Amino acid sequence: MDIDTISLTITQVLQDDEIRLGLTRACYRQIERLNPTINAFITVIPPELNPSWPPERAPVSQEIASGQSSPFAQRPHGGMTLKNIPIAIKDLYETAGVRTTAGSLFFKDYVPTQDAVAVSKLKVAGADIVGKTGTHEVALGVTSINPHYGSPRNPWDISRITGGSSGGSAAAVAAGMCMAALGSDTGGSIRIPASLCGVVGFKPTYGRISLRGVFPLSWNLDHAGPLTRSVHDAALLLQVLAGYDEEDPSSANVPVDDYLKDIEEGVKGWRIGLAAGEFVEISDVDIAGAVGEAARCFEDLGARVEEVDTNWLYEAALANGQMVQADGAAYHRERLEKHPELFGLDVRQRLETGRDLPSSVYVLARRKQAEVRRRIELFFRQYDALLLPSTPIPALPFDDIENSASQAPALTRFTAPFNLTGSPALSIPCGFTASGLPIGLQIVCGPWQEAKAMRAGHAFEQATEWHKHKPAL
Repeated sequence: MDIDTISLTITQVLQDDEIRLGLTRACYRQIERLNPTINAFITVIPPELNPSWPPERAPVSQEIASGQSSPFAQRPHGGMTLKNIPIAIKDLYETAGVRTTAGSLFFKDYVPTQDAVAVSKLKVAGADIVGKTGTHEVALGVTSINPHYGSPRNPWDISRITGGSSGGSAAAVAAGMCMAALGSDTGGSIRIPASLCGVVGFKPTYGRISLRGVFPLSWNLDHAGPLTRSVHDAALLLQVLAGYDEEDPSSANVPVDDYLKDIEEGVKGWRIGLAAGEFVEISDVDIAGAVGEAARCFEDLGARVEEVDTNWLYEAALANGQMVQADGAAYHRERLEKHPELFGLDVRQRLETGRDLPSSVYVLARRKQAEVRRRIELFFRQYDALLLPSTPIPALPFDDIENSASQAPALTRFTAPFNLTGSPALSIPCGFTASGLPIGLQIVCGPWQEAKAMRAGHAFEQATEWHKHKPAL
């Protein structure tokens, strides 16, 4: 059966056993066809290592079969939520028996013996793990341009970047190489590529998903989360991934909601803030127009939308950037000291900047974090959600980027503040530029209000058609 992997959602697949049973094979065919061009994967996991792969069938290609391999741990199949669903993993998450490079030469031969907690949860839920996706080196960048493993290309226009650092994950989902993917987000690294590649990306509250087994960039700002084709799928993934991990110091012991229970209830009667002021006015005109239209859609759905001054978020974005570089330099301090030449130029420069940051500047950034966390808590006592663009610009051409590090201030401008606050934030498609590039709408809610963000995003999806548009591949 010919399966259109680029148009299906997990929710649709789980309702059709015939499609589900052939889905992993169809995604491997898509990987074989498109990955030489899109370069979404650093490592493709041989299909026979997945539990749903029929042992009597030959692998899709010799190239795929020759990849790094080791049998996955046995786990139950009966009644699992994600049974037979092919999912990709950002190559920052440890995978037992499969190399985990973090996009870096330092870890090019690293083969973990255990799965990251998030990966383990996906396997227990029955998912097929099809491969490890490309990332900006050590996740310290927002373009996913990688001098060591090649750069993922945007499925909407392969001359343009995917955004980062979870660029391979976003490209793989957008191109139908998998049904969902894991990403990580320290300054926008899930939401930025989701926006630029026209998919859904969700960063939950800090501490909601375990980071154990994920290469850190910043212990204070890292978040794990999914990239999917629909908000309903993101809620489904979050339901599997969320939960307290007592062995992860960043994990929070907060009860997990039922993220699907009220997802159809809409936003009627909600009070929603629409970001205004110089902070957001620098946005590309097409992006500003699309977000304005999205706000009007929420009004049509019964919400009261009010413009709110968000200029105070600029200092939050600056503080986040300082902390990312300093925390990254702390984690990579020995590698930076002994073998700086093994880092790509842009990453080495950012790590050196972080290493040289005065302690007083870092302390002030941490103080700013405390201040904006309190301010955002107070904000969401008055408002149910905040709307703003995911990025102020669309995907840039590779030829326009001389130094990847120079793109960080622009691409993280609207995402980084919510890493500093730890707030749940969702990026969903809300339009296209005049040149046909995806535009992302960001929906932010208060701490532990993931269910509200999903409910708002789903309501918008049901009222619009943007998430149904697919790249021509």
